[in-house]
Amino acid sequence: MAAIGFSQGGLNYCGGLGLHFFPYLDSGAHTQDYFLAMMHAILHSMQSLGAIASSLLENGMYAVMLRVAVGLMLSTAMAMRGVLKKSLSSSGALAAIAVGTVHMACGVRFGATLVAFYLSSSKLTKYQSDAKRRLEHDFKQGGQRNYVQVLANSVWACVVAALWLGLATDTHTLSSANNFESTMLLSAFLGHYSCCCGDTWASEVGVASWHQPRLVSTLKLVPAGTNGGVTLLGTAASVLGGAFTGASFFLFSAASPMGLSALLAPNQWRLIPLGCVAGLIGSVLDSLLGAFFQFSGYCTVRRKVVAFEGPTVRHISGAAVLTNEAVNLLSSFITSTVTALIAVLVF
Repeated sequence: MAAIGFSQGGLNYCGGLGLHFFPYLDSGAHTQDYFLAMMHAILHSMQSLGAIASSLLENGMYAVMLRVAVGLMLSTAMAMRGVLKKSLSSSGALAAIAVGTVHMACGVRFGATLVAFYLSSSKLTKYQSDAKRRLEHDFKQGGQRNYVQVLANSVWACVVAALWLGLATDTHTLSSANNFESTMLLSAFLGHYSCCCGDTWASEVGVASWHQPRLVSTLKLVPAGTNGGVTLLGTAASVLGGAFTGASFFLFSAASPMGLSALLAPNQWRLIPLGCVAGLIGSVLDSLLGAFFQFSGYCTVRRKVVAFEGPTVRHISGAAVLTNEAVNLLSSFITSTVTALIAVLVF
């Protein structure tokens, strides 16, 4: 693909230069005409070079290698920033570099969406940090996500992006009638990060709610920090997080070789409301799994909600079946699948 694109681009470049400039040399035109002809030829050649660059960036092994290099440099810089800002641990930084490189290698749109999720979540993690310190028994300044937490929120997206690269390359718009596989995979990717972003925003913003949370399974009032506890503010934040992801994925389609035509293609704006729905579904699903399969208890010594049993811990809800990372992985996978099925109906 890259070789074909380069050959066509090269022919356009040489042909454009000859067809638009050489006739003036043979016609005895004046110096002004030479100048205008040269400018026209240069502009035409720049368009051809742009087509060559686009082909190399998005097609074939050369494009993948180039995106791997860019992804490695960008993800390394952002991982170092994360360590300095204390949003990533050392192991989390290494995992982030690997994940970021894979995303960018599969496509600029995937890498940019990951960056949007990471930056927004890292910023919100520091929101109301004093309140979180009082409520969370395992509070860490800045979040300091380790490799398990990073992979739980990104490994399925890596799989989906890699499948898209292998099975549906060069199809950047969603249309189940014209490109069913690509539509399923692109929407699955959106669903994954809408779930992760919605759940993160709900957790980080919900702590600021003035109202005591209710357990999603019984609607009984529970202490703040209880797994499966929901508030109206947190639920609204999950919808906004999904909308943010949908808008990001929609806008970043312009980074594809189709450019603005991908952005303006029919029905692509529906990615934004689809992200809203996925964010809400993911957050509710995460809360349900937490309410039933994560232990929550109130420690009378620490005076905080904890995730372990003990003689000073009073059980609130859930059984100690899943870790928080397992809940994130499972909820994002299910939401990703559901979002892909919904996309078949709306695209």
